[in-house]
Amino acid sequence: MLALMTLLVLAVVGFMVLAMAAVLIKVALRVALFPLKLLLLPLKLLVLPIVLLGVFIKVVVLFSVGVTFFALLIPILIILALIAAPFLLIAAVAN
Repeated sequence: MLALMTLLVLAVVGFMVLAMAAVLIKVALRVALFPLKLLLLPLKLLVLPIVLLGVFIKVVVLFSVGVTFFALLIPILIILALIAAPFLLIAAVAN
């Protein structure tokens, strides 16, 4: 029983040490990479309009494809309604 408790305590302590080491490494990397982020900020700001233009073109293309789909769907639905109308009238009279 004592060996099991010792093993459990060692596991908890080991997990705490591992978590503290991971946090320490994360903080150290964040501090070390901060000057690099500051150095690349102007480059990011230069690329931002190009990305914005790409996203805008993507949205416009998706919108135009959707509008075209619905524009093609309307005549098909009208033709289906013209085909189905006599059957609906017959069904309504039969009841």
